[in-house]
Amino acid sequence: MQSSTEPSSADIVATIGTRGSPLALAQAHEVRQRLADAHGLAAERFAIRVIKTSGDAIQDRPLYEAGGKGLFTKEIEIALLAGEIDLAVHSAKDVPTFLPDDLWLSSWLPREDPRDVFLSLKATALADLPAGAVVGSSSPRRRALIARLRPDLKLASIRGNVETRMRKLENGEADATILALAGLKRLGLQGKANEILDPHTFLPAAGQGAIAIETRRADERANALVAAIDDRDTEVAVAAERGFLALLDGSCRTPIAAHCIVEGERIRFRGMIITPDGREAFEAAREGARGEAAALGADAAQEVRAQAGEKFFTLFAGA
Repeated sequence: MQSSTEPSSADIVATIGTRGSPLALAQAHEVRQRLADAHGLAAERFAIRVIKTSGDAIQDRPLYEAGGKGLFTKEIEIALLAGEIDLAVHSAKDVPTFLPDDLWLSSWLPREDPRDVFLSLKATALADLPAGAVVGSSSPRRRALIARLRPDLKLASIRGNVETRMRKLENGEADATILALAGLKRLGLQGKANEILDPHTFLPAAGQGAIAIETRRADERANALVAAIDDRDTEVAVAAERGFLALLDGSCRTPIAAHCIVEGERIRFRGMIITPDGREAFEAAREGARGEAAALGADAAQEVRAQAGEKFFTLFAGA
């Protein structure tokens, strides 16, 4: 189930658990380097351990058909709870809103650009795709937003890491796809993007672009290590977005989008839920003090839930 990318050593300060995709490894190495710099240590003193997750193993169907969120974190959290690793590195958008009692998201890296991008070998922008063109995505949010903006396009479910999905475009399995700009930038592939999508019309996923570090609540040593690299603005922004998710059954089945901008002591938040066919969208916005981020996100969720009515969640969220 697991393998190590580095030999064990008595000099190891902490072991970092991560998925094994190129993007996940890039994120883990960034965390390692930041920890090394913050504590004046060699990067090699922080070991990286690759853990294969259920989400990595399932490639034949959309993740919401296999149980939804948590598929990219479950096995890593098991290793963390067992003391096999000292900290876990996650893409924040993969982390369920509710964690095991003994674990918490203790630190955040500075957030990368949260926007989505359009990639295609046949068009320079989403608006330029011809009617009937196939856009590949397995994300309910992206599929719903594409259907809302371009109901004349066809949708196909494609999965895999960034490189795999780009290769599927080259193989003609789809005419275009949508990916996170943050992932492309971390892999040095941002030049592959044809168009950066405007968040006003293509609202990002909650937590997109943010790297979360998970530790055991009672592990004072690990918590002290990661506290040195915590980015408070990212923590505040994602608190609002996860507060929105928590009240809306933020599973992989539900098309939900949320984005928070931190401006000094103030935040601006916008959240949305969309029917899978893109025909209806319900949204709410909030502004307030950064200390109220989670509460503002939750309050926006209550408004959106009231707008949509419970039928949205019975007819669409479980569809």
